[in-house]
Amino acid sequence: MSDVARAAGVSVPTVSKVINGRDGVAAATSQRVLAVIENLGYESSLVARSLRRTRTDVIGILVTEFEPFSTELLKGISSAADGTGYELLAYAGLVSGEARPGWERRSLSRLAGTLIDGAIVVTPTTLMASTPIPVVSIDPHTGPEGHAAIDSDNIGGARAATEHLIGLGHRRIAHIRGRADLASAELREIGYRQSLEAAGIPFDPALVCVGDYQTAATAEVARELLSRPDRPTAVFAANDSSAIGVLQVAGELGLRVPQDLSVVGFDDVPQAANATPPLTTVAQPLHDLGAEALRMLLELLGGRDVPAHVQLPASLVVRASTAPPPGA
Repeated sequence: MSDVARAAGVSVPTVSKVINGRDGVAAATSQRVLAVIENLGYESSLVARSLRRTRTDVIGILVTEFEPFSTELLKGISSAADGTGYELLAYAGLVSGEARPGWERRSLSRLAGTLIDGAIVVTPTTLMASTPIPVVSIDPHTGPEGHAAIDSDNIGGARAATEHLIGLGHRRIAHIRGRADLASAELREIGYRQSLEAAGIPFDPALVCVGDYQTAATAEVARELLSRPDRPTAVFAANDSSAIGVLQVAGELGLRVPQDLSVVGFDDVPQAANATPPLTTVAQPLHDLGAEALRMLLELLGGRDVPAHVQLPASLVVRASTAPPPGA
């Protein structure tokens, strides 16, 4: 502030008044100070600002790590934040390569109040019903329970994926499910099983493997699954990273996709369209999820109520990784 005061020819208290929007400064003087601040690239400390004004005008986006799913959500949040007067602070809670339970509460304790006014937490592991600042959760581990949360229709999306494969003539359809501790993984398996039952196809637990939503983990179980003499003719993977792992293993085993094996993913991250072949998948409206989460948080920051749970539809996107089974 001393640098600004010298350049503008005013006192430090005058600069302080301008920065904090207080009265007692002539309009021309205020404009001159603001011009100097702009030219010098001056920014006030977030911590100091929060102590003076009890707010920082910054929203935190807390994720475990910056992977394709959270990156697409961030794009939607960033787009919706334009023109709101809020800045964004993206924060990854991954510790030593491992997302430990409760990471989001530890992150909030570091950031809340002094660095951020509110937070959007992506796939929190614990309930966020009692927090020091307003919070909106995207796709919480335990599902929406008693606080502001948003997700997409996991059951409906899984049914669309499985019914697409059934409609092509597949009956031995495997499912690479997600992490055991995530509600989304359970719901997608429910949708898969509901579709089999509706089509009169017996459920075979041997065709369900856990891929943990990760390409490497999926590759291991997919290699065993696709090496069986009675291997499936189609795989519904619980996310695109897992589906891409299946595509890689199929190529290593000499299986052609989709001539020998059909594969469907879930999410529709950019890598899905760029896969070889381009991946049929269930599109979560990731940008819309992020944008709506921000709008919900802005309502909470304004002292207004929001729905405890908002669900957006998921839709099937058919590309080149699915076809009728061999011999059909």
